[in-house]
Amino acid sequence: MIVRIMGEGQVTVDKSHLAELDKLDDELLAEMESGDEAGFRRTLTALLDAVRRLGTPLPDDSLEPSELILPASDATLEEVRELLGDEGLIPG
Repeated sequence: MIVRIMGEGQVTVDKSHLAELDKLDDELLAEMESGDEAGFRRTLTALLDAVRRLGTPLPDDSLEPSELILPASDATLEEVRELLGDEGLIPG
């Protein structure tokens, strides 16, 4: 699957890693709902680091449709709330 990190670019992540990413997404959602700013920042960083670690970057000149769009690492809690669907950043 192709994942875009806003402000960084796209990476291809094998769907076998979806469970690991979904776990972090669930934690992020819980921290956002509780207003835990420190936890939110920590988990967002962990989620983006996992995508970078597990993914293979696409060339800068490549523009493929993204299955997931994740916020930039400096996104605020409010900005991420605007991106969230009913199932978090990562559906499933």
